[in-house]
Amino acid sequence: MKIHEHQGKDILKQFGVPVPVGYVAYTVQEAVEAAQKLPTSIAVVKAQIHAGGRGKGGGVKLARSIEEVHEIAGQILGMTLVTHQTGPEGRVVKRLLVEQGVNIDKEFYAGIVLDRSTGMNVIMVSTEGGMEIEKVAEESPEKIVKIFVDPAVGLRDFQVRELGFALGLSGEAMKQWAKFARALYRAYDETDASLFEINPLVLTKENTLIALDAKVNFDDNALFRHPEFAALRDLSEEDPLEVEASRSNLNYIKLDGNVGCMVNGAGLAMATMDIIKLAGGEPANFLDVGGGANAETVANGFRIILGDPNVKALLINIFGGIVRCDRVAAGVIEASRLVKPHVPIVVRLEGTNAEEAGKLLDESGLNFLVAKGLKDAAEKVTRAHHESVAA
Repeated sequence: MKIHEHQGKDILKQFGVPVPVGYVAYTVQEAVEAAQKLPTSIAVVKAQIHAGGRGKGGGVKLARSIEEVHEIAGQILGMTLVTHQTGPEGRVVKRLLVEQGVNIDKEFYAGIVLDRSTGMNVIMVSTEGGMEIEKVAEESPEKIVKIFVDPAVGLRDFQVRELGFALGLSGEAMKQWAKFARALYRAYDETDASLFEINPLVLTKENTLIALDAKVNFDDNALFRHPEFAALRDLSEEDPLEVEASRSNLNYIKLDGNVGCMVNGAGLAMATMDIIKLAGGEPANFLDVGGGANAETVANGFRIILGDPNVKALLINIFGGIVRCDRVAAGVIEASRLVKPHVPIVVRLEGTNAEEAGKLLDESGLNFLVAKGLKDAAEKVTRAHHESVAA
């Protein structure tokens, strides 16, 4: 689960991570009132959306007076901000963060994520703060220093020093980094986060370290332990179809293609998307219905997939291991009668009672295209899509 910058900074502050003084604003007047409370005459007005690259898109601006705050807030609020992470459709800005100005001397990068290949948390730092870390990794990978933290042991003092030396810190700045790094790691660990990214982490001309920006993502699987975070979710920043899918306990991610996919099992879903591409189609989504593909689950999947107007054909690909194919077929038939899909549907069922399932589909009186094998399914759904578009 993603949250806004101002929410992430509130959490960091609770753990002792230094952040600028700032206030959230939903209107121009609230932005002006926020600026009047700041300890500096210079204010930074920042669009709050769930995407990076806001500065390049015109979503972060410096205001040197209250009048400028009023003018800039009016420009940013309500604008459709397009960045490299939003896609061409952009995001509408509905809230701002108004922060104190900071005398920047040096900019660094610091981030924490889980490395699943090692089962450890990895802390990354770089002297190339303020830049997109993906660009640094591509062009200057040697400038990113990583250390791995065993979650059973925690962050060790020598690791903190190693990271500080990598940033070129010494003296008072190194002491501040030690406090900063420990507080940041404790916040990441205790909130069950999946990502902490501080970019830039700045050393000011007054020789203090401060998290000038903060991206915080939580591990969805651990949210049951943190009910206080549920209120931080901003549904307006998420795709409506993905929100609806989460309410139906379906694993759905919308893509840009036009062939809808309904599959049981994440691995099979990925393979299905790959073979659709190989057959010349473009998958419109990832949808894993899990082990219990009953009529209700399938009907909810239909509604979500067909809620995407780009979908011109639908492929149902189920392997009957945990669930029997004939039960899935019965669910597909019942769901089709309930939802009445308006696009061609290709069904490929393999596994337990696959033959019985095929008979049920053939005798249903509904217009299903039954496929024999994954390759046949991909070719049939791609062909059906092209015919649907041509019609």
